[in-house]
Amino acid sequence: MIVDDSAVVRGLLARWLDADGEIEVVRSVGDGAQAIANLAAAGAEVAILDINMPVLGGIDALPKLLAAQPHLKVLISSTLTRRNAIISLKALSLGAADYVPKPETVRGVTTSEDFKNELIAKIKTLGALARSEMQAGQPAESRTAEEGEALAPRHRAIRLRQAAQTQPQILAIGSSTGGPQALMKFFSEAGGRIDVPIVVTQHMPPTFTSILAEQIARAGNAPAREAENGDVLAPGTIYVAPGGYHLTVRRTGAGAASVVLDEGPAENFCKPAVDPMFRSLATAFGAGVLGIVLTGMGHDGRDGARQITTAGGTILVQDQATSVVWGMPGSVAEAGYASAVLPLTEMAPKVLGLLRGRPI
Repeated sequence: MIVDDSAVVRGLLARWLDADGEIEVVRSVGDGAQAIANLAAAGAEVAILDINMPVLGGIDALPKLLAAQPHLKVLISSTLTRRNAIISLKALSLGAADYVPKPETVRGVTTSEDFKNELIAKIKTLGALARSEMQAGQPAESRTAEEGEALAPRHRAIRLRQAAQTQPQILAIGSSTGGPQALMKFFSEAGGRIDVPIVVTQHMPPTFTSILAEQIARAGNAPAREAENGDVLAPGTIYVAPGGYHLTVRRTGAGAASVVLDEGPAENFCKPAVDPMFRSLATAFGAGVLGIVLTGMGHDGRDGARQITTAGGTILVQDQATSVVWGMPGSVAEAGYASAVLPLTEMAPKVLGLLRGRPI
């Protein structure tokens, strides 16, 4: 279901999706009230939801849509203003599955292949997730871990690595779909008790990342900010990769480590991406890296995790039952680079234990 007040945008999106061959547009409506009225008859698995619409906007329609159809996956589509970024992040906390930044003009929407490709990829992934939940009869948030594992696709056996014996000197976290919610929970439970520098790469566009850093600071009761080129990493401070740049780290000898923002090409179709961050940390800190891969589509972080473990560091990944999408963490676990596969609720206690010298 497409929910957007622009008839031109609705028509364009419908043509794109219908032409894909794997997606069916079941309804195309101009506001949230029409979306709610049409939801039951439409049988949509995914809704593309605009923020600013007459009658009933996206943020007000969202809880009503999810209450009427708990299996519905809502993909927020908004332009990159600070206000829309704040609302989009709020929508994620209210149950939206993901977001996709929309170009500011109709012409921009029409000509942006990146927007088109990202939209189609996310619809397919979220549609598959909605179908699997409908078959199980429960939305993800109400399933137990055991039910989640029973529902999940079968993966080959996970081979865990022995964790490094070196005391971690830096914590690095990578995440994508479902990541903002997972990051808030992790840092809230860590409660400002992490006493090494923390670097975070969440797949997000510009504007969103600065707001994410502000929200992490509040949730985690710890200093957090969008990283800037040349930042010297301080213990207990959280540095979030800014949209449009890869966050990498450079260290000279035994001296302090600093942030180097990389404007190079996207990796794994993302910028920022997790792999460049992990690679740089493997070089700068070796066995002193503790890396975490949280929920997300694709396999970003897998190759970087290999380099961290080759250098003697340790990788933890979020388990399948508590991930919105077990793409990124699953790829790392299945490649044999993880020392532990953990529910999100166990991640902060495990990290705090490792920082204090307790073994996995």
